Amino acid sequence: MNWDDCRLFFACAEAGSLRKAAIELGVDSATVTRRMDRLEEQLGHRLLVRYKNGVKLTPFGLSVFEEVASMMRATQNISRLSHAGDLRGLIRLAVTEGLGTYWILPKLIDWQRANNLLTIDFRASMQEADVSRLEADIAIQFHRPAAADLKIVKLGRLHTYPFVSADYRNRFGVPKSLAEAVEHRFVEQASPLLDEEVMKRALSVDDLSGIVGIRTNASSAVLYAVELGAGIGVLPSYALNFCPQLVPVDMGVEYSLDIFMIYHPDLKKSERHMRVIEWLKRIFDPRFYPCFRDEFIHPVDLMRSMGDTGRTARERIYSAINFGASHLTGTSLRPAPRVAVASVDEEPIE
Repeated sequence: MNWDDCRLFFACAEAGSLRKAAIELGVDSATVTRRMDRLEEQLGHRLLVRYKNGVKLTPFGLSVFEEVASMMRATQNISRLSHAGDLRGLIRLAVTEGLGTYWILPKLIDWQRANNLLTIDFRASMQEADVSRLEADIAIQFHRPAAADLKIVKLGRLHTYPFVSADYRNRFGVPKSLAEAVEHRFVEQASPLLDEEVMKRALSVDDLSGIVGIRTNASSAVLYAVELGAGIGVLPSYALNFCPQLVPVDMGVEYSLDIFMIYHPDLKKSERHMRVIEWLKRIFDPRFYPCFRDEFIHPVDLMRSMGDTGRTARERIYSAINFGASHLTGTSLRPAPRVAVASVDEEPIE
C-alpha cells in the first residue's frame, strides 16, 4: 500500500470532493480518481461514496481516515522533534480574520524581521483551522475546541462596539438608543464563527431588511464600508487605535468573545514554535493591552489608556476615508428607504 495514496485519500475526505482535492494538491482529477480506485482495490473495501457534488466517507473509510490522521500526526511529531532546537523553518499560524488583520499582522512584521529565519505561514480567515487534523500548527479562534489532546490557552477577551465614519455622523447623525438605531443603515458581518442572530436580538427585530445595507463575511470589508460611510458597523473596541477617524456609537450595546490559542502539546519540544507561542501570549496580555481584559472599556477611554500600544497598527494606512471623500465631494447622500427585499438562496456548496 502506497503511503502517498493514503495521504491523497485523507485530502479527498477533508475536501469532500475529488476535484477540490486535486486542485489543492496541484494534480489532475483523473490522477486522483485512478489512485483512489487503486487504494480501494488494494484494501478490498469502498472508502468513499461518490456523489455528483462530492464524496462522503463509508464506515470503513471513516476508520481508515482516523488511522491515517494518527499516522500523519506521528509523522509531523517526528519532524518537530528533528527540528526542536532549530530556529528556522515554517510556522503555520491560523487566526480569525479581524484579529489577524487588525492586531497580529502589524505587530508580526517587526517580530519576523527580528526572527528572519522563520517563515510564518499566516492564514487570516473566518474559517477555523483544525489543529488536531494538522490544518495549522497554532490556531487563534473564538470557539473552545472539544478535543482533549490539545493545549488550549485563553489569551483574552475581544470586545466589539458599533462605529460610523465622521462623514456618516455629519450627514445622518448617530442613534442614541436601540430604538433609534433601526432607522439607520448597518454593515453586517456574516460568518459561521459568529452568531447570526445577535443583531436581530439587539435591535428587537425579526427581519433586517431595510436595516442591513451591506452584508459581508470579511472583517476588513466591514471596516472599509464603515470608513466609506455605508453605515454602522461592529468593529473591535480598539478600532480607534488603528483608525482614529471613526466615531463610536453609544447606543447601549457591546458584544464580547473569548479568544483562545490552540496547539498540540508536542510543540513544547520545538523551540521555534514555542517562540511564536510566547510572542502571541505577550501581544494579547491584558496587563499591557487593556482592550483584551474581561471587562469592557469604552473605545475612547481605551485609546487614551493604551497610548502608543496601537502605534504600529496606526502606521498601517487604511485610506478608505480619504479615498472615498475625494469621490463623494459634491454628492448628496440620503438614508435609503426601508423596503422589503426578496431573499436569495445561497449557491449549493460542493
